[in-house]
Amino acid sequence: MAYSKSVEIALPYERAVQAVKDAFKDQGFGTLTEIDVRQTLQDKLGVESEPCLIIGACNPQLAHRALSIEPSVAVLLPCNVVVRSRDRHSQVEAMDPAVMSSVTGNPAMREVAAEAERRVEQALDALAAAHPA
Repeated sequence: MAYSKSVEIALPYERAVQAVKDAFKDQGFGTLTEIDVRQTLQDKLGVESEPCLIIGACNPQLAHRALSIEPSVAVLLPCNVVVRSRDRHSQVEAMDPAVMSSVTGNPAMREVAAEAERRVEQALDALAAAHPA
């Protein structure tokens, strides 16, 4: 099973990060966390790497619905969205929310996961349309 969805966009990394946050915000997701993978690897291991940011995105309404159905789904939240530098472009990759229903095995999660998946796809489609690679 695929566990992520991705697009490449014609924006440099620095501009892509804000564009990604805006596209997901338009779909009701807020940014809960940010992990600068490049900086972490440099600080902890002395390793150089390309810019990479993990954004912990959350749609509060969908998260609440999912947690009401299956409290343990919290281990799969928030939805991680990754922005990576690719030369003068950026790759954007998001966790496929369908993973929630498949991992839990709870049929009641399908509706919430489908709604989250639709919103993630709309955010990625908007990014690809606005900044085609």
